[in-house]
Amino acid sequence: MKAHVVSTAKSHRKRIVARTLITCMATGAVAFGVLAAGTQSGDEGSGPAVSVADEGPGYAVEDFNYPGADRILEERGIVLKRGDGHITLADCASGTDLIQVMARRAGDPICFRTVGTSGWLTMEIPAVYLVRGNDYATQVDMTVGDEEKSFDIEKNTWTAVGESADEQGREHLLVEIRTTK
Repeated sequence: MKAHVVSTAKSHRKRIVARTLITCMATGAVAFGVLAAGTQSGDEGSGPAVSVADEGPGYAVEDFNYPGADRILEERGIVLKRGDGHITLADCASGTDLIQVMARRAGDPICFRTVGTSGWLTMEIPAVYLVRGNDYATQVDMTVGDEEKSFDIEKNTWTAVGESADEQGREHLLVEIRTTK
């Protein structure tokens, strides 16, 4: 008798589970049908539903390209490529605590403002021979031919880099500045 009661209870549970699943599947199918039809409440002649995302602004994706680089190249002859925004080109008269770069072809110093705890900026500035550091620990990467060289810049003083630090006096291209606080 006990075995028959357990068997009947299991059979009854199976039927309840089956009915619940069938009801859920039917409800889901109806909901899918309504959504797929794309009908809006109100005017029937208004057409299919349109996604609101299609009308909104696009996503902002940071590509790290330097803003206004084309204008800077045209006006100053400096190629600024990419960076994290913590090292930016600055007017040398705009303040102190700037990184200053001396290049034979530029004439006047080229200055960069640093903010945050660290930063990086890639560029192409030919014939660089001196860099004046600020309060940040600064390192510059340069190339000469196929050779890459890195220079640690002294804080708040001028450091010989590029051709002025090269035994052969070869012209170096400044390609990156990195800073940490």
